[in-house]
Amino acid sequence: MEPRFNLRTNELGAKIGKRIAGVGQLLRESALPHETQQLIEIRASQINGCGFCTDMHTKDAAAAGETSVRLNLVAAWREATVFSDAERAALALAEEGTRLADTRHGVSDDTWAEVRKHYDDDQIAALISVVAVINAFNRLNVIARTPAGSYEPGMFN
Repeated sequence: MEPRFNLRTNELGAKIGKRIAGVGQLLRESALPHETQQLIEIRASQINGCGFCTDMHTKDAAAAGETSVRLNLVAAWREATVFSDAERAALALAEEGTRLADTRHGVSDDTWAEVRKHYDDDQIAALISVVAVINAFNRLNVIARTPAGSYEPGMFN
């Protein structure tokens, strides 16, 4: 697949990417577990069909010690027994927050109640923001048709 446009080599595109990545760095420093953030990034990227981000976040998660079993089951998390209740709440929020146009209510009250049960206010701020940031990156890469497969773990750190 050939990219339509390379945002990283365009001056403005690179500046925008760097600003969004800065928010991502702030989120990595938050109290929300990094493993949970990675699961959200992977699931939203799968839903959005972003091969580049799916490649990147699965490779980074594996390099950080995430198991292949959990990585392989992210797309089927509801049927998997390898995720904690807190992770399941985060994955539900990621799905509903990514598929906003699919329902009239966005994130359901049931999902929100599960999130509130497992996370404090700072972690919730981070959860919401991780969903927003990965969706922004997904859209940039899907629109530009950024190809997947060449990412090396830690490449953008």
